Amino acid sequence: MSRHLILGAGVMGLALAAELVARGHEVEIHDPAPDLGPQACSWWAGGMLAPFCEREAAEEPVLRLGLEAAGWWERQTGLVTRRGTLVLALGRDRSELARFARRTSGHEAQDAEGIATLEPDLAGRFAGGLYFPEEAHLSPREALRELRRRLTAQGARFLSEAPAEAESLIDCRGLAAREALADLRGVRGEMLILRCPEITLSRPVRLLHPRIPLYVVPRGEGVFMLGATMIESDRPGPATARSVLELLSAAYALHPAFGEAEILEIGSGVRPAFPDNLPHLRREGRILTANGLHRHGFLLSPAMARMAADHLETGAIPEFMDKAPS
Repeated sequence: MSRHLILGAGVMGLALAAELVARGHEVEIHDPAPDLGPQACSWWAGGMLAPFCEREAAEEPVLRLGLEAAGWWERQTGLVTRRGTLVLALGRDRSELARFARRTSGHEAQDAEGIATLEPDLAGRFAGGLYFPEEAHLSPREALRELRRRLTAQGARFLSEAPAEAESLIDCRGLAAREALADLRGVRGEMLILRCPEITLSRPVRLLHPRIPLYVVPRGEGVFMLGATMIESDRPGPATARSVLELLSAAYALHPAFGEAEILEIGSGVRPAFPDNLPHLRREGRILTANGLHRHGFLLSPAMARMAADHLETGAIPEFMDKAPS
């Protein structure tokens, strides 16, 4: 049994810890923040396990490797909801729906009756849409808390100060690792959490728009997460007024009842990304770096964790490894 020290207790660090613990390894996780909170990028994630939809704007590996995610998170947390994704567009944006269909797979065309069957509260508002039945979603905050709880129960140790020595060191610090990764950049995403008991949705709904695409993820008990902007910026801090206005306008277009919703939270996170918007593993001596999940943290972290664990155990050079070990 090997002993590994993981730097960073975000989605990548915890996923890798879970993969290693499941294989019988001793794991310590170091993060200066004792608990998951608003300072973590994962705190503001949407939690959509939607590889087919993400393929619309992402490279092929996001679909292929993202297919592992729902099963992995279900085994690790038991908190996955499998009800698919519904993609819609207003009448003036129907061309966006056709474009989305051409760039994706795994969908079923829906007419107005089909949409009403899937989401009765949206009945009569849309003439057509796309349903992706194999997709899923989870609540990121609940999933990471449960993953951390299970890791602790299985003997993993969470440290506020890193020990001086470890057999292997895995850097999963996200944007905090920029001093060691010159090509890592930040991509800012902003989101809202609303309470709107007048609306019930059973699954994530994406509303297409050429400029302001929106996704709405149900969190239960009338609470919804709205997201998210994607801005080429590493600026932390509060969301901008423009982003809030655009997200609320798109939500109102989806259903006017959102105009009466309570705003529970407004926040932003800065996601780590490489130039190709794909994750990478890099090895320098005893240090393995796993980073660059971009907007696909919960979708690609299981596959990245599997590949990193395989490399640590056997020396295998996985798909996202930039260079062979020295």
